[in-house]
Amino acid sequence: MAIVRSQCGQCGVGCGIRAITDTDRRVIIEGDRLHPANGGLLCDRGQALGDAAMTLEGRLLQPLVDGRPVGWDRAIAQVARRLTATLTRHGPGSIALHVGGGLLTEDYYAANKLMKGFFGSAHIHTPWRDGTGAAQRRAFGEDVMPAAYEDIDRAAMILLVGDGIMAHPVLLERVQAARQAGVRLVLLAGKGGAIEADLRLNVNPGSAASLLAGALLHGHDKGRYDADFLARRVVVPDGFWDGLRPGHDIWSIARATGLTPTAIRAFYEEWAATDRVVTLFGGDDRPDLAAAVINLHLASGRIGRPGATPFAMTGAANGMGARETGCVADSLAAHRDFAAEARASIARFWGARLLADGPGLEGEALLQAMRDGQVKALWSIGVDPAAEAWLGEARGLVPLAIRSTDRLAEQGDGWSVLLPSAAWVEKDGTLTGMDRLVSRQRRLFPLAGEARPDWWMLTKVAQAMGWSDAFHYERPADIYREHARLTAYGNAGERLLNLRRHAPISNPAYDELTPWRWGEVPFDGGHFPTPDGRARFA
Repeated sequence: MAIVRSQCGQCGVGCGIRAITDTDRRVIIEGDRLHPANGGLLCDRGQALGDAAMTLEGRLLQPLVDGRPVGWDRAIAQVARRLTATLTRHGPGSIALHVGGGLLTEDYYAANKLMKGFFGSAHIHTPWRDGTGAAQRRAFGEDVMPAAYEDIDRAAMILLVGDGIMAHPVLLERVQAARQAGVRLVLLAGKGGAIEADLRLNVNPGSAASLLAGALLHGHDKGRYDADFLARRVVVPDGFWDGLRPGHDIWSIARATGLTPTAIRAFYEEWAATDRVVTLFGGDDRPDLAAAVINLHLASGRIGRPGATPFAMTGAANGMGARETGCVADSLAAHRDFAAEARASIARFWGARLLADGPGLEGEALLQAMRDGQVKALWSIGVDPAAEAWLGEARGLVPLAIRSTDRLAEQGDGWSVLLPSAAWVEKDGTLTGMDRLVSRQRRLFPLAGEARPDWWMLTKVAQAMGWSDAFHYERPADIYREHARLTAYGNAGERLLNLRRHAPISNPAYDELTPWRWGEVPFDGGHFPTPDGRARFA
């Protein structure tokens, strides 16, 4: 018997687990009472990890090339040869990547480095991603989610928008516990749902953004905002308030939301009178909602303080890790953009052979590039039920379709190459929860059959393509250290994502890593990572 502290990995909350395992792949899963994300709580999906661990039925346990079982050496050689041929004949931008939401940060880092630094392509399809990251970059100057779970306990009021929290039962339980302790819970939602709240406003679908934009205007017109804070800490575009007026008077909001003017005014007054407000909203909601929430918190100064912050919920288990490493289509690694200075810095650090020169395609635009023959190869990594239809079309549009997966069912589905990935209980590395909390995922069981970690197969392919000097990783800790060094490279305080303290971490220290949060209290004192130190209204 062995006791392993690891991660649930079923959603963005990042709950810690305590697993009791034996040599027959039997396991007892319980919540880790020492983990700050869940404090011992665990939902049904986390507890079900034990059932998934016991069986190897349906697992892909050997590489398949053109439908035939082969060893790893031959599989790696085939993938390297075919990708090299694609890159040579069709140039940068001819290769695309699809990444699921269940990869570890080390996997995302290796994938992004290979794609952007050596294939010269930023075509990365991430269907689990929402628009919150882009909204935070526009407003704060960096994709930083400013909240911590502890803010829920410190708030005077929690504003819960929509029912997206139902996908995060442990987070919902924390909210309900805060309510029992005296925090007021206000819910903006439709007529369904079973969340208990002190005040429930049943708004029409898609109208919450209008309601909150109206609250922004109401506070301005009533003189409720700190004019000095706005002048010193927030850039308000010329004509912003006048441009916001059409459609955001009380009567227009009433028609849009289905609420009475009296209920709207009462809500606006309560918001204005409450100093510590945490606004929880789902990451899959409309982009205008993220902008409305962020603007409202910026205008009222309810940010950068304990118990006062916007809190964007994300569904992907390690979506934050993917964004930190830049494994998305519209940014480089370490929260860098595609500006010339950032590209030159990352190219030097990586020793990049062919760095992507701008944002890539994703979604329907990437499919169209495949239809037009511009993209000739696709490498898909990770389990991603939401992308099955997209992948079903994409793999038939490209001559070379590579899939890293733990599921045997995908054989015969048109993939040129199938590579056996580690299942979640076999993964080893780190992930970042939705509140910037970095935690260790520790392997509960040995790798089954010939399954390998995703970072390992990416590294082996890169080495086979002649880039061994840049891909010298032997263990996840090697990648974690490099990721930490890159966040600190050329970063003299311009970016909050700075893992400098872990750049020299030893292998034993990495193995024993306890949860820690980067960024301290983001935007403390109203300081933002923009050239002038001021935030921008989205």
